[in-house]
Amino acid sequence: MARLFFLLSGEHKDLPASELTAVLTAEGFAYKVSEKLDQVIRLDAEISCVEAVKRRAALTRVCGLEFFSCEAKMGMIVKMIPNVNLNNALAEEQDFAVRVKRVKNYAPSIREMALEATLGRIIREKNPNARVNLKSPSRVFIGVLTQTKFVFGLKLAEISAKPFVERRPRGKPFFHPSAMQAKLARCMVNLARPRQGDLVFDPLCGTGSTLIEASLIGCRTLGVDVQRRMARGTIRNFEHFKMRPDGIVVADVRCPPITRVDCVVTDPPYGTSSTTMRRTTRQIVEELLVAADEILVSGNRVCVASPKTLSIARIGKDFGYKHLESYFVYVHRSLTREIAVFEKA
Repeated sequence: MARLFFLLSGEHKDLPASELTAVLTAEGFAYKVSEKLDQVIRLDAEISCVEAVKRRAALTRVCGLEFFSCEAKMGMIVKMIPNVNLNNALAEEQDFAVRVKRVKNYAPSIREMALEATLGRIIREKNPNARVNLKSPSRVFIGVLTQTKFVFGLKLAEISAKPFVERRPRGKPFFHPSAMQAKLARCMVNLARPRQGDLVFDPLCGTGSTLIEASLIGCRTLGVDVQRRMARGTIRNFEHFKMRPDGIVVADVRCPPITRVDCVVTDPPYGTSSTTMRRTTRQIVEELLVAADEILVSGNRVCVASPKTLSIARIGKDFGYKHLESYFVYVHRSLTREIAVFEKA
């Protein structure tokens, strides 16, 4: 196991770290968290887990192999860097760059560019034949200033947010104003912890956002929607990304056309732009929880979004589920979503 660190998205206080650990668990990696900082999590795990995080995570930005962490003070950082063994990180005559990222406004007395230059100079002194290359380096050393800490190491992977922006609701051929953003949909899928090849079921699939994200990480997918036009729209969106679900079926959430799935991930209709077929959002949530109980085995997960005002955590408990976690995501003035994760008892 190695000491790794992950720079997380700042879009939510808790979701990025929870998604990261859910990915590690789903992919079968043992890990031990050593410290949680603002937008940074330090943990011990196999280096090979980085590829799984890169492939799956929506709210992680950088994965690094940690060399050291210390107080976010220039004198302390300069004192620590000469003790770093770079033999396995930087070969002779290899080019490199140093990047420093600051979380929020921590350590304002330290200038990022000055720290990059200082660290680069010390690394060159340790390896005189190495070359600085700021445009396209073969090795990137990265430091993160956060809270009272500076964490420094070798960048192993960077996860771009661009693909998620390209899969935004308005970027798809079939659009509906209630559709969930791709990043949050991917995060919900990860919180349900499916493995590659598992069957992810969305009984209220809408435009297919959760199913598309599940397919992109190697899961099989099945969707249901009571409206034929939504089912057809989901198929159009899948075709746009040159993917094919296991099935998209016109059916009612109360009667899913399947007997067993590995997890359920869904964003039920609510709000003025959604059609609820004359049922309240609460009724729909209760119906999907009843239906999910019939097609899940003990220990399987349900991840569902709903308005905060619905108090879905309490509803899930009333229906016999174990409530694992909830996160509240602000959307606009009249809507804050509760993302709740349940486990079938």
